[in-house]
Amino acid sequence: MNSAYARCSARQRCGRNRRTSKGRTVATSSSRMSGTKTIWECNSPDSLLDLSARFCITHLDTFLTSSKAEVDTLHLPTEIGEKLFQMAQEEGVDLDDKFIHIFRHLTRICRASLRESSITDRGIKYLLRHGLRELDIHNCAGLTVQTLHNINRYSDNLQNLCVGNSVQILPDYLQPEGTFSDSESEDGRDGNIYEKQGFIIKAPKLKRLCVRDLFVNRGPMFFDLLLKPLTDLNHLDLSGAFHNQGMGSFGWLLNVSQLVSLTLHNVQDVEDSLKTLCQLKNLHHVDISQCNESRGHFKQPTQFMETLVRSLPKLRSLDISGTNLAGTGGERTNTESVQCDIAGLASRVDNPLEFLGLYKTHNEASGRQHIPARSISGDSCEAQILVAGQRYLDRPTVLENILNDLFHVFRYETCQNLKQALDILLLAMERHNHEKHIQISGSASLYYVVKSESLKRDWNVKVKRKILGTLLNGMLTHREDPTMMRNGCLTLCQFQIPADVLFDYKRLVKILLHIVSEHTSEENNFIQRAGIFLLNSLACQVDGQQKMLVGSLGAMEKMLLIITDKLQQGVCDDVMETAWSTMWNVTDETPVNCERFLNGGGMYLFLKCKDRFPDKADLLRNMMGLLGNVAEVPSLRHKLMTKEFVEEFAFLLDSCSDGIEVSYNAAGVLGPGQPHHRHSGEILQTGGAGGRTQPGGGDAQ
Repeated sequence: MNSAYARCSARQRCGRNRRTSKGRTVATSSSRMSGTKTIWECNSPDSLLDLSARFCITHLDTFLTSSKAEVDTLHLPTEIGEKLFQMAQEEGVDLDDKFIHIFRHLTRICRASLRESSITDRGIKYLLRHGLRELDIHNCAGLTVQTLHNINRYSDNLQNLCVGNSVQILPDYLQPEGTFSDSESEDGRDGNIYEKQGFIIKAPKLKRLCVRDLFVNRGPMFFDLLLKPLTDLNHLDLSGAFHNQGMGSFGWLLNVSQLVSLTLHNVQDVEDSLKTLCQLKNLHHVDISQCNESRGHFKQPTQFMETLVRSLPKLRSLDISGTNLAGTGGERTNTESVQCDIAGLASRVDNPLEFLGLYKTHNEASGRQHIPARSISGDSCEAQILVAGQRYLDRPTVLENILNDLFHVFRYETCQNLKQALDILLLAMERHNHEKHIQISGSASLYYVVKSESLKRDWNVKVKRKILGTLLNGMLTHREDPTMMRNGCLTLCQFQIPADVLFDYKRLVKILLHIVSEHTSEENNFIQRAGIFLLNSLACQVDGQQKMLVGSLGAMEKMLLIITDKLQQGVCDDVMETAWSTMWNVTDETPVNCERFLNGGGMYLFLKCKDRFPDKADLLRNMMGLLGNVAEVPSLRHKLMTKEFVEEFAFLLDSCSDGIEVSYNAAGVLGPGQPHHRHSGEILQTGGAGGRTQPGGGDAQ
């Protein structure tokens, strides 16, 4: 028996982690093949190239020219052009037609990745004229079949094409030969066109093709016409493909007999593909995994597996996740020379697979002891779940289950590889920002990960910013979901506020203002409390520029509305007190916010609150601190000197509430302006030397 196949249990094998000497998590070879990135970076300053690219991307007028002569003389190397496109994506810039138009003559690029873009056929035509070698388009709803025609027109150099979810550029039917199209439009989807021209995709050098969730309504020769012209193709991914008239026996795969990698994840009728698959002798990787439980049920699973594995001599990687192909476990091979708990893989005991996908296989196959594979994706232990997370980042349905499994590990067990777990969480949330369930599951797990003191010792400024930026993306996209807001606030409380968030201050203020003003129902009371505590912390210990920003985003008006609502309810709670505290902080040495307070009826609410809640010492202190700030503004002092207000302030000169603070501020209002310190609010629970704040009560969901 080959020593490469260790007879250790699956759980023992799960103990391996992949790290570099610098403590940075890296992608395994398999994850690099699938394009996996990592969020871990060394804590060194950005390069001059990155700094320059970021400036140019955030100041696009840098590239605007005033004459044709300037257009002809200004040209950037390909490396710089691709860096600019990469930086635009990192900065969240929409790569729309306007953006692409700026660079149409300025540089040439070889590869382009367009995700969540509003680009149209016109814009992508500019890109294709560059003679791209690689093109990845995902969730670009503005593209039509015209883009397919442009790809075919400018595809001489194209080697890698990925058409992801929510991209409708391929036809969905072929007309029977000799019939008329019943298409109601002339948009190029006429099925006759492709039959006449002899291809759907024309790319003579194409080596990798990925088309996800392709739906074909009719045309039995569709896949033949798609693949036959692509003679150099060696990697094919048709995940989620569906043909309304059936997939046949998959004989069309023989048009690309040189395939080394074939992915048929969640493809219908895949059981009928065995005869064809066995003829593709060059295959190194085969993925016939399923999400649909009924599709994953094979009639003769062991025979299918055994025939497939014996027929493919070069096979190194096999994914059967979500199927019953691993058998029940009762048919295991157990002799003196061979021990294998998956009967269909008994022939690979002496030559174990590099990778075997067993995530959510029937009969809990990933938990078996003797499995001839060096790396396993599964759901039996932490390491298997992490492998699954690395490999299935582009599969939202599967990824949602993986994140739920990770959450269970974080909440009820001890996670052994927090760095790799954090990598998967952030990459999943970043890649699927519009998938609400992924954002909720990811943010719930993120809360437990960032609580770890050992991880906090390892992360640096760049990693913290990546965590916070990704979390804010999800919160802004799903701002109406209370669970997402709750998880986000709890996670934010694990950071040093405001120091850690100054780089993204504006977006955080926006989402917190939304929380405190919109999530106001009784069942969302915790969310509003957490939001207003964080907002108050953001307003404390920052300079005037940030205070003016908070005010310009409507903070004063929203705080006054909260106070008005609480008055109507007859409630003085920590939300009301913190609303006054926030205004106290925001008005400190910021006259424009003081004016907003007065213009919003703040003095009227002061009198109402004082009369309604005379015994609330914290409330009175916060209100008087705020009025002290207003009194420091010479142009506004006269608005405080009415008979009614002066009588109130004079009465408070003798107040013993909160030591001398209330009477001190009352004197400051009546007399010459005095400095008034900012208030961080004792109602916040603080943790750590940095004055970090966190709301009490409750765990992430």
